[in-house]
Amino acid sequence: MNKAMLYDTYDETTLKKLQKIELDILKEFDEICDKFNLEYFLCGGSAIGAVRHQGIIPWDDDIDVGMNRKDYDKFLEIARQNYSDKYTVVNNETNEMFPLMNTRWGLNGTTFKTKDLKDVPGEFGVFLDIFCFDNIPNDEAKMKKQGTAAWFYGKLLVLSGVPSPVLYISGWKKSIVLFVSRCAHTAFKIFKLSPRFFYKKAKKYAVQYQNEDTDRMAYMFDPERFTSIVYKKDIYPTKKMKFESFEARVPQKIESYLTQRYGDYMTLPPEDKRHNHPPFQLNLGE
Repeated sequence: MNKAMLYDTYDETTLKKLQKIELDILKEFDEICDKFNLEYFLCGGSAIGAVRHQGIIPWDDDIDVGMNRKDYDKFLEIARQNYSDKYTVVNNETNEMFPLMNTRWGLNGTTFKTKDLKDVPGEFGVFLDIFCFDNIPNDEAKMKKQGTAAWFYGKLLVLSGVPSPVLYISGWKKSIVLFVSRCAHTAFKIFKLSPRFFYKKAKKYAVQYQNEDTDRMAYMFDPERFTSIVYKKDIYPTKKMKFESFEARVPQKIESYLTQRYGDYMTLPPEDKRHNHPPFQLNLGE
C-alpha cells in the first residue's frame, strides 16, 4: 500500500468481479426487503455512488445500507432462518470476537477478510455492510450524552479485537494512534475484557431510546462522533434510484442527506482522500 494513499488499488478485473458479486447480494437483499416489507436505504459512499455515478463508486469495494433498529432486527432473524444456506450473518451476536457494531451479510463460498479483521477468527464472505440506525432524543444534550457513550464503547470494542486498526490518516499521527491502540489491546487481553463485553455496553446506549418516538436516528459508530445523524423525514418513505443494472432504495431526500453528511459530494475527491477496505484474504468463489 502506498504510504501517501488511504486505500489499496485492485487490478481492474478483480475489482469488477468483486463489485458484481456485491451488486448481486444487494439485489437479493432488496428482494427480501420487498417480500417482508422491510425498509432500507443506501447510505455513506453507496448513496454518493447512486447520485454521482448511478452505481458503485469506481474505486469502492463494498456496498453500504442503513436500516432502523426494528427492520434491522427483523432482517437478521429472517436471514438466519431462511437464507443461511447461501449467506452468513456476521456480527458480534453471531461471533463474539467480531469487533464492529455493524453486520456483514456474507456470501458463502467466498472470502473477503479485510486487513483490520485479519486476526479475528470466523468465516468472512464477500459482504453487504448493514448499519443499524437507532433512535436519538430530540434534546441535544441527551443526544450527545447517548451518542458519546455509545461511540466510546464502540471504539473500545474495536481495540479489544484489533491491535492495529486500519486508519485513514498517515504520518506521525498514525504512528501515535497505532501505538496507543496496541497498548489498549494488550491491556484488554490482560484483564480478559472481550469484544462481547464492550459490544453489550455500546448496544445498551445505542438502544436507549428505541421505545420513544423521536424525530431523528443515527448510526453512532463512525470514526468521528455524530457523523451519521439523520432526520427520519429525510429518509422515509424511501424511494428507488438507479444503481448499476437495477433500482435500489435511497433516502427520500437523498440530496439533503448527502449535503449534510459530506458537503460537496458531487466533486470527485483527490486520490489521497479516497478509501476502501483493503483485503487480507480475497476469494471470489472461482
